[in-house]
Amino acid sequence: MSRAFGLTAAALTGVQVGLAIVATRALAGQVAPFTLGLLRYAVGVAVLMPFLLRLAPRPLAKADRLPVLALGVVQFGVLIALLNAGLQHVTAAQGAVLFATFPLLTILLGALLGTERLSLARLAGAVISVAGIAVCLGAGTLPTSLAGAAMVLAAALSGAVCAIYYRPYLQRYPTLQVGTLAMLAAVVALFPLALSEAPLSVLPGLPLFGWGLVLFIGLSSGAGYLLWLSALKHAPASEATILMGLSPVTAVLVGHAVLDEPLTAGFAAGLALVLLGVSLAVLARR
Repeated sequence: MSRAFGLTAAALTGVQVGLAIVATRALAGQVAPFTLGLLRYAVGVAVLMPFLLRLAPRPLAKADRLPVLALGVVQFGVLIALLNAGLQHVTAAQGAVLFATFPLLTILLGALLGTERLSLARLAGAVISVAGIAVCLGAGTLPTSLAGAAMVLAAALSGAVCAIYYRPYLQRYPTLQVGTLAMLAAVVALFPLALSEAPLSVLPGLPLFGWGLVLFIGLSSGAGYLLWLSALKHAPASEATILMGLSPVTAVLVGHAVLDEPLTAGFAAGLALVLLGVSLAVLARR
């Protein structure tokens, strides 16, 4: 029963990530990337803070504070800014597929740093995923969307770096404590960057529907983080990560239904290759 709950939480997290990507794409051109990141995680911190206060954990050791805060700036600040900027140039479905390489990049980076063993299955997964990305984007769209694709991939790589370097701190402190403090650091770091894009006085001009999307992204990010923690607590990490593959599937279907983004046979084939490659690489971790 515990394992089933964990897998259900992981599946819901995958759906949440896909929906957030579509909502971010819908806001393209209305809210600048750093400003959207600030609003997203300000709401996320507001969701997580009551849980942290109820947990009442011991404070971080002085030597651990700066690394945890720096990782938070990268994971919740740099990552989301790159993702939001990339989604200005690629569709929600393309962005979701590119970001779905996050588990694969984690494995490859771990092998490069010596924390993971790169097996033949993992190498095959990398090749299949890259081929799938090429099919999804299509040769004709590469010149116009290359910058956006590079930013989304850089966001996934930022997440992979954090996933590796977070480990020692997650072993010493509750995950909720580390995650909430890291997200709070990102909000502080994003504030001056958001002001450099535009004064906060322009935000009241955002239509009510736009504010609804911002609130949805922020609330779902906080709730999705708690779901992800529950998934990792009750189910094996490899199985939970595979279910995150639901995010590009969700983005494709919802992006097509809501944003009228194209859903072609070629894209479906590329999506299948990406999910196959990521799943093959992650399963090899067991």
